[in-house]
Amino acid sequence: MPIHQTELDSETRESPRNATEMIYLWGALIFSTALLVWFYWFTAKFGPSRSQSAGQWIVSAWNPETDYEHGLLFGPMIAGLIFYRYQDLRAIAGRVSLWGLVPIFVGIFFYAVAYRTLQPRIAMGALPFLLWGSAYYLWGWKVAKMLMFPLFFFWLAIPLPSFQQATSGLQVLATSLAHNGAALFGVKTIVQGTMISPASGDWAPLEIAAGCSGIRSLMALLMISAAWAYIAKIALWKKALLFFCAFPLAIIGNSLRVISIFVIAQYGDAHWARTTWHDWSGLLLFYPFSLVLLLTIHSLLEGGVPWKKSKRRQLSRVMVRHTVEGGGL
Repeated sequence: MPIHQTELDSETRESPRNATEMIYLWGALIFSTALLVWFYWFTAKFGPSRSQSAGQWIVSAWNPETDYEHGLLFGPMIAGLIFYRYQDLRAIAGRVSLWGLVPIFVGIFFYAVAYRTLQPRIAMGALPFLLWGSAYYLWGWKVAKMLMFPLFFFWLAIPLPSFQQATSGLQVLATSLAHNGAALFGVKTIVQGTMISPASGDWAPLEIAAGCSGIRSLMALLMISAAWAYIAKIALWKKALLFFCAFPLAIIGNSLRVISIFVIAQYGDAHWARTTWHDWSGLLLFYPFSLVLLLTIHSLLEGGVPWKKSKRRQLSRVMVRHTVEGGGL
């Protein structure tokens, strides 16, 4: 007669580690953690006058001047993504795999290059290799495969050199969209470079600076959409599409934010528009608008609102085995 049981039954799970293996596991974990903390936080080789460690450098680089002030959110987000899959990680944890030494040596090589060339970005780029390789070595390929995205997700947090110089195209685009979009609300403007002046009205000209180009919003939305795509239960190509939707959404959302400043300046309080609303419109307008559109796109790709679809989705599979009793079929 058929016997029903879950796919991850006692016959397919790894046998429990013995005491010696557990001591080795914890010893290797503590030792590797201590090494990473030492080289990434206490070894001062980077930054001005070589006075900063790689970790201290990247924390100082997460600031408004680099347009990477959202970098402080990466640590909690990566921890959250790993915790989200914690039960799955426990279920698939395997034995020590020597293949994990390969990415570890790659990470060591890049850190050595960074140390010799005084390039902290290369050192921080090596960190995911070291963490991922350690996980691969200690718990096997299945765990490493599941941790690949959360750990290499950190690459988006590394500030790029001369990043602001790449915003000129976005500044021109934001200026054009703001000029034409404001006209739809009856606000006629005159464009001179990235400076927009009122054709009629008493508010002072406003400049679409590098920070208003949308690059900050774009980088932050890329971070959110990448994490969103990772946890979405959709096909890989749909995950990729959801991630790349961050580009047009950031441009549209930032344009609406800038247009709102011009409209308020024309019909309301110009000083409040260019100060208070300018500072808070990202939080109050851009992110709600962008996240709602991101949810809409996700729902279209999944064929329904995600949390309702997940209730109808079967979370476990059942195996059916046939046993032979007394030699009969």
